[in-house]
Amino acid sequence: MSADTAAATSPGMSALMLLREDVAGVAVLTLNQPQSRNTLSEAMLETLGDALTAIAHDESVRAVVLAANGPAYCAGHDLKELSRHRAQSDGGRAYFKHIMTMCSTMMQQIVTLPQPVIAAVQGPASAAGCQLVASCDLAIASRAAKFATPGVHIGLFCSTPMVALSRDVSRKHAMEMLLTGDLISAEEAARIGLVNRVVAAGRERDDAIKLARGIAEKSSLTVRIGKEGFYRQLDMPLAEAYEYVTGVMVENMLKRDAEEGIDAFIDKRTPKWEDR
Repeated sequence: MSADTAAATSPGMSALMLLREDVAGVAVLTLNQPQSRNTLSEAMLETLGDALTAIAHDESVRAVVLAANGPAYCAGHDLKELSRHRAQSDGGRAYFKHIMTMCSTMMQQIVTLPQPVIAAVQGPASAAGCQLVASCDLAIASRAAKFATPGVHIGLFCSTPMVALSRDVSRKHAMEMLLTGDLISAEEAARIGLVNRVVAAGRERDDAIKLARGIAEKSSLTVRIGKEGFYRQLDMPLAEAYEYVTGVMVENMLKRDAEEGIDAFIDKRTPKWEDR
């Protein structure tokens, strides 16, 4: 087991903004700004983006868990940081665009990351924090977790969180969350498909790591092919999707790991993955 850390750059923040621990092929990233409810400040967005970039090129990492320290998972954007830029000559327009672009880019990094990403949600995830959960491939939530897109309460509709949310849950469930801004329970989040399962408080991290380790035992090549294919076919018309995944299946069948996996199944033995 090894641990790496990313340092914070803003005054008043914990010295270590993002923690990284590597466990049996699983990179566990932990948001570590509990005093600010793990908001996605500019520094946090940059730090998390850099960590994801490093992981994307790290062949030893086969799955990722995204956890958080403190009572809240993530409270979304740092509104105080955003508001400070209203005094600029353009009213903050350029900075607001910069931050929203940074955030959107980081969320897309999660989706396009070769490795699956599992959110381990121990507390409330709101606004862009809810977007963060929705952007992950899988999510394990504590019974203490709650979810909301509450921007409507403060005159700032959660438009960017809406993109991830509307791709996770049905239109009517997404619109209810967006239009009311109300918190929903972990159980309700599981019912509508925002999270995969709900566990006892304090177990979410261990259960997410257990799930990640199970995935890490698979061929990383096969998992990468599957994750990319899943997201690419989602928005295609039915016939186009089938045409696309037919090509994916053919190319996958020609890989060494598919040959090995099928032979192992026929021979009733454990496959030996070469990730090629």
